Amino acid sequence: METCSLCGRKRADDPPLEALAWVPEQTDRGTQWLCPTCTRTHVRDIEGKLPTDYW
Repeated sequence: METCSLCGRKRADDPPLEALAWVPEQTDRGTQWLCPTCTRTHVRDIEGKLPTDYW
């Protein structure tokens, strides 16, 4: 089950169309997921490729 790596939200709890908006992120720990809310909040950090430690 996918869980947001920032807020802990579970993808299975979302309606089907919103579940499609989740973003996978490849890290040294494997694939991590970001929910749509956290993605919108941190879109500039993601595009700037800042490490998640700075978020």
